[in-house]
Amino acid sequence: MTDLFSNEKVNTGRQVELDIAKALSIIFMIFLHTLMVVKGFNYSLSPAYDFLISNVLGRPCAAPVFMFCMGVGIVYSRRSQWDIMVKRGITLYLLGILVNIFEFFLPGFICGTLLGRWDIFPMAGGLLLFCVDILAFAGLAFVLMGILKKFNLSNKWLAIIAVSMSLIGTLLRGTDFGMPILNLFFANFIGSAGGFSAFPLFNWFIFPVAGYIWGQYFIRAKNKGQFFKYWPLFIIAAIVYFYVSSQVFGSGVFSKDVHLYYFMTTLDAIFCIIYAHGNIGLCYYLAKFLPDKIIKAFSILSSNINNIYIAQWCFIPLGVIFLVYLFKGLVFNDLISALYSVCMLILSTLFAIHYKKLRTKN
Repeated sequence: MTDLFSNEKVNTGRQVELDIAKALSIIFMIFLHTLMVVKGFNYSLSPAYDFLISNVLGRPCAAPVFMFCMGVGIVYSRRSQWDIMVKRGITLYLLGILVNIFEFFLPGFICGTLLGRWDIFPMAGGLLLFCVDILAFAGLAFVLMGILKKFNLSNKWLAIIAVSMSLIGTLLRGTDFGMPILNLFFANFIGSAGGFSAFPLFNWFIFPVAGYIWGQYFIRAKNKGQFFKYWPLFIIAAIVYFYVSSQVFGSGVFSKDVHLYYFMTTLDAIFCIIYAHGNIGLCYYLAKFLPDKIIKAFSILSSNINNIYIAQWCFIPLGVIFLVYLFKGLVFNDLISALYSVCMLILSTLFAIHYKKLRTKN
């Protein structure tokens, strides 16, 4: 171990493989969210394309990697003081509520007005305003990480807390508290009934903690080639587990029931973490062959990832509604869905870059 890791930080500054991994995660999320929206309208997707985006690229390759890298980012951040993290977490949680307006309420109103379809975008009587999506989870995670950092806990205790929370989330997933408002409140923490949470804190906090601990080793790795030496085995082991758990046990990350992914078990999470290491290792080796322009594009996506995530939920649902309104009988097949996803990626990125420039000027 002493031959691989330095006592001092070695890999400082932006790391190309992390930029690529984060960029790919937001790309896959945009492709996934496009399918989530178009499935409310006329669509004809091939089973292969649907499974690839909805169950593979849009699941272990997306949110788990995103949240893992979020934890790694804390190691690299110069603003990782506990109080700053708590404030950032509150901001992210409020942004998550803002995103819910664009994801559910605004498109629901426009879809109902233009198309007479009030059933496509759920609102749950207004309660989905507080649905726990990835930004809301990130907010809660930053608040909790900040509090734990205040007490200067060791990595061992952080791991114990994260695994314990994951086990509790596993045992309590799907709990119905008998009232929508109670299900909504507890959806912040566990996968309660009612569809109010995609990323409950207890089930997913293990990812930023794992990334935070992993990042402390990565930043001191003297030889990245050695650090990522067995990345193919990590990816293969994870994919095999995901496939077997879905085909044999009917559960897990590749399951037909998306809630078995959203409310994943501790074992599912562990294999997602194993995959995340392999994924970043793959990105490390890919970076050696990619031209500088492509690497720069990945860096732009990575550095604007939060704003891109917010923007894509503003554009994807509204764009689909207006396309259906303008082109009667439009059917979203593989090609149209993929092209639309690419357009949304470009549009969201341009919006994020422009917003960043405006903030810099002010």
